Amino acid sequence: MVIAAKDIPYSWARRELTFDKTIKRGTRGSRARLVQELLFLTGSRIAIDGDFGPATAKALSEFQDREGLGTTGSANKKTFDHLTLPLRRALTPIENPVDDLGALAVAYAEQHLAEHPVEAGGDNLGPWVRLYMKGNDGPSWYWCAGFVFMVLRQASDTLDVDMPVLPTFSCDVIAMRGMEEQCFVPERKVSTGEAGDVKPGAIFLNRRTHDDWTHTGIVTSIDSETMETIEGNTNDEGSRNGYEVCARTRGLKNKDFVLVS
Repeated sequence: MVIAAKDIPYSWARRELTFDKTIKRGTRGSRARLVQELLFLTGSRIAIDGDFGPATAKALSEFQDREGLGTTGSANKKTFDHLTLPLRRALTPIENPVDDLGALAVAYAEQHLAEHPVEAGGDNLGPWVRLYMKGNDGPSWYWCAGFVFMVLRQASDTLDVDMPVLPTFSCDVIAMRGMEEQCFVPERKVSTGEAGDVKPGAIFLNRRTHDDWTHTGIVTSIDSETMETIEGNTNDEGSRNGYEVCARTRGLKNKDFVLVS
């Protein structure tokens, strides 16, 4: 069963995804913008400007018609719940979870990937970004680390264990905290076969210099030369400031790792 908004354990997501009142023509502000963003995520290419006008009403009516919700052009609770369903599915606790933090983090990453999280309204904007960034979004809110720690948070909460490293939005801080917790594995140990403990669920870090890391994601499998990943704020080209959650195949050059289990 998909989690209800009131049962989401993360306050920033619960606030945004909980229905509070009907959002309709004439509504302005963050709630109107949210409906526009959610409609954009369903394929409606309307302006995301926080002003619920005729174009938004038409797009919402078309969504309601497709979903069999009753065509009102207003976002009542039933319609709002349908619009937020992908985010709530991603946040739903996994039933009968494996008792391994890394493997469970991969399962949650796959659960998010299945919903195709993508930005809405511009660079680093939209409800998926705010989910990963504790309610924040905007051009300066790079969200790859936010995605990593969202799925690790879900896995840790499910198993009722502490997170392996404290959450952060900074790739450099992930590396620093991994070193402090003695779970940081540099590329040289992987390339020389000294790091057999890099397993699915590990955090990878894209290293630019010896003390600067620019992108991160979750390892889903790894061999001596390549790895499979799920990562946020990227795209098919592997950008570190892309627009979606993607599964990728990457080489191990300039990659360091933080172990989670």
